[in-house]
Amino acid sequence: MESNQAKNSLLSSHDNIQRTQYPYVTGTSVVALKYKDGILMASDMGGSYGSTLRYKSVERLKPIGKHSLLGASGELSDFQEILRYLDELILYDNMWDDGNSLGPKEVHNYLTRVMYNRRNKFDPLWNTLVLGGVKKGHKYLGMVSMIGVNFEDDHVATGFGNHLARPILRDEWREDLTFEEGVKLLEKCMRVLLYRDRSAVNKLQIAKITEEGVTISQPYSLKTFWGFSAFQNPTVGAEGSW
Repeated sequence: MESNQAKNSLLSSHDNIQRTQYPYVTGTSVVALKYKDGILMASDMGGSYGSTLRYKSVERLKPIGKHSLLGASGELSDFQEILRYLDELILYDNMWDDGNSLGPKEVHNYLTRVMYNRRNKFDPLWNTLVLGGVKKGHKYLGMVSMIGVNFEDDHVATGFGNHLARPILRDEWREDLTFEEGVKLLEKCMRVLLYRDRSAVNKLQIAKITEEGVTISQPYSLKTFWGFSAFQNPTVGAEGSW
């Protein structure tokens, strides 16, 4: 009798589990590239509640262990959950005390497994992640989507950045970019996103990671120009009207 009651209570508790059907508070694009000495990554600090820019001081660039830097777009609470997973991973790795530490490639592989596993449970983490880092002189930059699709490249972008920033990066990226040139290129991408992505805010951070470690800038704003004719008279298009 007691076993049946316990079984029924377990079933009822399982039936009450609810999964996230859609994201609530989200961050928009992350843009990253390799430069001469390491990896540069940029994101704005907006957090949208639906179509409302509810939060404007959300940090979406985080150092992971000794050699990695993580950026995320998508659901912010799911990003916090991923950071908890990574804290446990880095702590477990440090407990070995073997003089070695996880590099960016290992962390990226771990994230691809996490995202694909949650996708297979029909309980995905609603994020697209960018993972970059440097270990023993090797620069690594990759991304993974909420369903586990992943790749490595010389420059990556999430969200609208995948459509608006990647063409700029394909035209102007070089392997021997200096730090100043890389920052200027990222700022150009972020300015285009600010103009074209309604979820973007003019408050951003740029982070770099080299062999020496991670440096994340203080939040700052870009200089913008809103006097373009298309902005002043949006009803006029290429053919005279939309």
